[in-house]
Amino acid sequence: MDMLADWFAVAQGWLFESWVQPVMFASGVAGFLDQGYAGTGWFLVGMLQLAVILLVIGPLEQWKPVETVTDRATVRTDVLYTVIHRLGFFRLVMFFTLDPWVDSAMGILRSHGLPTLQLDDVWPGLTDLPWVSMLVYLVVFDFLNYWFHRAQHHFGWWWQLHALHHAQRQMTMWSDNRNHLLDDLLRDLFLAVAALAIGVAPGQFVAIIAIAQLSESLQHANLRVWFGRWGERLLVSPRFHRLHHSIGIGHESHPSGVDADQTVLGGHNFGVLFPWWDIWFGTADFTVQFAPTGVRNQVEQGVDYGKGFWSQQWQGLKRLWSPPCG
Repeated sequence: MDMLADWFAVAQGWLFESWVQPVMFASGVAGFLDQGYAGTGWFLVGMLQLAVILLVIGPLEQWKPVETVTDRATVRTDVLYTVIHRLGFFRLVMFFTLDPWVDSAMGILRSHGLPTLQLDDVWPGLTDLPWVSMLVYLVVFDFLNYWFHRAQHHFGWWWQLHALHHAQRQMTMWSDNRNHLLDDLLRDLFLAVAALAIGVAPGQFVAIIAIAQLSESLQHANLRVWFGRWGERLLVSPRFHRLHHSIGIGHESHPSGVDADQTVLGGHNFGVLFPWWDIWFGTADFTVQFAPTGVRNQVEQGVDYGKGFWSQQWQGLKRLWSPPCG
């Protein structure tokens, strides 16, 4: 792990000094070199992720697809979402807008006695090992992501934004970042605050996000694969997550004590990396099927979720202001 980190640092330094720094000086933004260096790291991580998506997950989709992709236009839009997020363009906006505010707010809170929980110090000696420390943070962030994801499905106004992610009728390895920008803004703000609160080092934070994103790319893939009876309970598989996107399963729950045909917002299989939280909190569905994906009102009532990037963003705002029925 140390060797990989060293290689990455060398590549990041070379790219920053050879290309990014000269451009920043020429553009008159030399006062933001720290942000530029961090952005270079996100860009490199994104390039590595795109390489894995194209060279590893892509052939898997060709090998064992769930369905034939017929709507190439909507997949191309998903590719645009992926490029914007994985190459750091969305993160760049965060650097210059919310991140300074978050750092300032956390500084004020700490000056008033708010402690920072250093998870690395929970098990002295054991968490000194880099891979153990990374695993601890992965588990903690996955737990936080589980509850964040459940909130996206629980609150009606939030679901109007998050529903865009579920409106893809033909999921592929590009579908993970298909989100409303306001939804992404809320998630990134939440994760940034959580990282500062529990003392995650910047390099660890980048690695955690990259691991989660690559896992989600695989989970969204058009891939007829599951991990077996026990494997499904250890890691989130493409089959497990596809059920989360399935019509009538992923975003609807059937409360006890009411009519069988009555549903509310909710769903199943909210885990990002591990299905453990779904098992423990009663939201897991391990049915071995690869059901059609989408949102019920999109299929049954023709609710428009938009075709292109800007159309999808605009429709999300309209739903937020005037939620559709169903």
